[in-house]
Amino acid sequence: MHLATGWQSIAEMGYAMSRLEIEPESCEEEKSLDEVGNSQGPKELPRCLDHEIAHLTNLKSRPHEHLIRDFPGRRALSVSTVKMLAGRECNYSGRGRFSSADCCHMLSRCVPGNGPLLMDQMTSRAYVSQFSADGSLFVAGFQGGHIRIYNVDKGWKCQKNILAKSLRWTITDTSLSPDQRYLVYASMSPIVHIVDVSSAAVDSLANVTEIHEGLNFSADNGPYSFGIFCVKFSTDGRELIAGSSDDSIYVYDLVANKLSLRIPAHESDVNTVCFSDGSGHIIYSGSDDTYCKVWDRRCLSARNKPAGVLMGHLEGITFIDSRGDGRYFISNGKDQTIKLWDIRKMDSNTTCRPGYRNYEWDYRWMDYPPQARDLKHPFDRSVATYKGHSVLRTLIRCYFSPEHSTGQKYIYTGSYDSCVYIYDVVTGAQVAALKHHKSPVRDCSWHPDYPTIVSSSWDGDIVKWEFLGNGEIEIPVMKKRIRKRHVH
Repeated sequence: MHLATGWQSIAEMGYAMSRLEIEPESCEEEKSLDEVGNSQGPKELPRCLDHEIAHLTNLKSRPHEHLIRDFPGRRALSVSTVKMLAGRECNYSGRGRFSSADCCHMLSRCVPGNGPLLMDQMTSRAYVSQFSADGSLFVAGFQGGHIRIYNVDKGWKCQKNILAKSLRWTITDTSLSPDQRYLVYASMSPIVHIVDVSSAAVDSLANVTEIHEGLNFSADNGPYSFGIFCVKFSTDGRELIAGSSDDSIYVYDLVANKLSLRIPAHESDVNTVCFSDGSGHIIYSGSDDTYCKVWDRRCLSARNKPAGVLMGHLEGITFIDSRGDGRYFISNGKDQTIKLWDIRKMDSNTTCRPGYRNYEWDYRWMDYPPQARDLKHPFDRSVATYKGHSVLRTLIRCYFSPEHSTGQKYIYTGSYDSCVYIYDVVTGAQVAALKHHKSPVRDCSWHPDYPTIVSSSWDGDIVKWEFLGNGEIEIPVMKKRIRKRHVH
């Protein structure tokens, strides 16, 4: 696919919003982040998030103070790469080099928008697509049972072509071990399979050319007693954590080769689980019962009570991504929102309140009811809400942008409307909407070091988006004059 010429074509891709031009006064508007998160253009003025995470994000992605201040008393919101280089040469910071925040400031301006470049195309739906932690590998899983591992550093050569065993419905999730030697894949079955992907053979046909060992997460050994929606390696690679359709969280000890923990965690499907940080002590879970729960494995009681509950979603939760600091995470919800959470605001009273739906709706085949779009949860404990994308038909995933290159300045997500959306964490503004696919985008992944996003869709396409430009020339932005409001 080739880009059409002209700035109008760029605007149609959503790239016209990839650099936010916000007047300082806009941060004093009385609109809530809920109201501006659904912004489809520059007509609405985002309100800056007034919370600790906003300050932490700015510290990680903001240049030195001497470069930010253009005039006494006035703070510029954007510092060009040329000015950053000049400041380094003149040693404005006193360090004689770029700090990590300086680097993130420059790289975070390079929002992926150029493309897409078709990397692969299959005849079945793509459900999973993720870069490895170091960005050298990329994993894509398809409903037809194929899992492909591409070597990014070698021109996206297919390093491993895996044909899954005992597949039920689809590959629901995959996870690479931290040392990138093993891959696990899950299906709508309690058996998770593990494959040695470091072998020389390219084709891995289950138990024909290579062994795909089955790890049984079921206590009663029933082959179809429940399905697993998500599975992840721990940071040390010694454990697997999984969320299941029997409302439970499972932890599998790979060293002992046995199930070590089952937590009856929710009152409906556990669609998503993840570790809060590298320690492995704290677990976040999200369910169709609309609740996010926090679990501390160091003090789980005999009754398996969570450390706390976070309420705010009106519908089920499809995915959770941790910021990695043991404090903040985001969740994608079937109420068509992403919510940002601070676990210090969780409710220690773990008795969940009843739902607030007064309408009949099933996201698997119905559109979201118009009357539900303006509903607010009366006990919403989220820090911020981001709107604009669509969560229908499948468990669509969302993520923080990479820490090393962007300072986690953005949130990005797939969408039922076939786009990838990027939001600014602090302002809630829609930064970009990447359009190519013809079917829902279930998963997408931002390279840890480079301004590159790869998206996968039910249309079977795996496509790559990169930064529009060579990093040396500023991309013109269509500016709209903002009329300031006067208070009488």
